Amino acid sequence: MKSIIIEQTGGPEIMQMVDTPLPTPGPGEVRVKLSAIGINLIDTYHRSGLYPLPLPTGLGCEGAGVVDAIGDGVSDLAVGERVGFSMAIGAYAEQIVMPAPALVKIPEAVSDAQAAAVLLKGMTVDYLYNDTFPLHGGEQILFHAAAGGVGLLACQWAKHLGVDLIGTASTQEKCDLALKHGASQCLLSGDPDLADKLQELTGNKGFSVIYDSVGHDTYQLSLQALAARGMLVSFGNASGPIAGVNPADLAAAGSVYFTRPTLGTYLAEPGWMQGSAQRIFDLIAQGVLQIEINQTYALEDVAQAHRDLESRATTGCSILLP
Repeated sequence: MKSIIIEQTGGPEIMQMVDTPLPTPGPGEVRVKLSAIGINLIDTYHRSGLYPLPLPTGLGCEGAGVVDAIGDGVSDLAVGERVGFSMAIGAYAEQIVMPAPALVKIPEAVSDAQAAAVLLKGMTVDYLYNDTFPLHGGEQILFHAAAGGVGLLACQWAKHLGVDLIGTASTQEKCDLALKHGASQCLLSGDPDLADKLQELTGNKGFSVIYDSVGHDTYQLSLQALAARGMLVSFGNASGPIAGVNPADLAAAGSVYFTRPTLGTYLAEPGWMQGSAQRIFDLIAQGVLQIEINQTYALEDVAQAHRDLESRATTGCSILLP
């Protein structure tokens, strides 16, 4: 089968398409013939070495397809069933072997492409909104990168909850997209008066929570925009990692909280993944979440997909077609 591997960390050009033996599922495992593969910023962190993996390694965390082989002891899945997954390693391939409990069945109302595009990003919004800083409706929140794959889902989910989401994005076109998907307002991230405008929007009270996947470029701005005892939820590093969190800065910003959650922590909780997938699929079926797959690439064009993602040239979700 065809698969993408890296033998060292670096830029997009280090990814190689190679022929590898077709994997055989062991006890408790399932082989999935992939029909769509999600592309996520975490893939670029694995490739660059920001989040180190043992080398050589495959890349890709998310995908969907059809079960085509089953190992001993698997009784709840059958050959031919459509399944999806998130937070694996090696999804940039034509086939992948996964532990059966790491897979979720895809309902008829959801396509393979939608499942591959939404599971990791949707589960991210799920833990942000329901676990890290639970939202109940009526809150005013700040969400950076509101037109990205996670951002557009966050806009729609916030509107469904009755949350006033203020977004930021790098261009007016992206802001327009965020507004279309449920953001109450969206401001340009490069606006020199952004800090003042954010304070005005909150009546100079600040935001009780800020969800920030940008990292380095927005850290200080986010601290300034928090309310006293507010929470900064840092869940990504699109502009590079935050150099350091100084406790004195948290005190000066008003006894604020800083947290760095990861999806992997929630997935480790038994049953959480299945419950999250069900919540996401239900919201799709209800028409609450519209999955915007705005970029599609062939597997051999994965380097260009990473370049586009890292340069913030994309909106919504991107997928690979093996």
